[in-house]
Amino acid sequence: MIKIAMTKGRIQNQSMTLLKKAGYDILPILSMGRALQVKTADDFEFIFGKANDVVTFLEHGIVDVGFVGKDTLEDNDFKDYYELADLKIGNCCFALAAPPAYRKKEFQARKRIASKYPKVTKKYFETQKEDVEIIKLEGSVELGPVVGLSDAIVDLVETGNTLAANGLEIIARISEVSTRLIVNKSSFKFKEKEILEMVRRLNDVK
Repeated sequence: MIKIAMTKGRIQNQSMTLLKKAGYDILPILSMGRALQVKTADDFEFIFGKANDVVTFLEHGIVDVGFVGKDTLEDNDFKDYYELADLKIGNCCFALAAPPAYRKKEFQARKRIASKYPKVTKKYFETQKEDVEIIKLEGSVELGPVVGLSDAIVDLVETGNTLAANGLEIIARISEVSTRLIVNKSSFKFKEKEILEMVRRLNDVK
């Protein structure tokens, strides 16, 4: 049996489409209601949770495989896994965004950058050789510049509509983000054949 942790929401929905195209049984998942754990005819056991929890389940060996966004992996300290596939779903990007005036503003003090992703933000500004103040927000990061908490934000951007609605624009695209299939290194030693077969079938239909 392969135990799989999957991020709830958009990644779950798009992954179900991919699994169905690859010929896997997803009916138990579609009819699971409020359950967060389900087994399928393919000898898979799925559990569903938030993105960071998927990584935690994998880190502690609760599951063998995780379906999770690259954004979560880039802002997480856990590195003891293999990334076996870019599933080409859940596509978006990390971007630096701000009001248009940001481009020409001369800053007298450190820039203040609001983000849910402090590690990604820190790494980006280090590459720019800029020392900035990073303010961690969990909710609507776009509010940072609107209410004067920050000069700019670093966030995930899909269409840019939310940015535009709040008077912000993309200043720089930092990196592309999509859903990745990752595997616990210990699990891979014992279930390599089964896991690689799943990866092959998913790669064939993505």
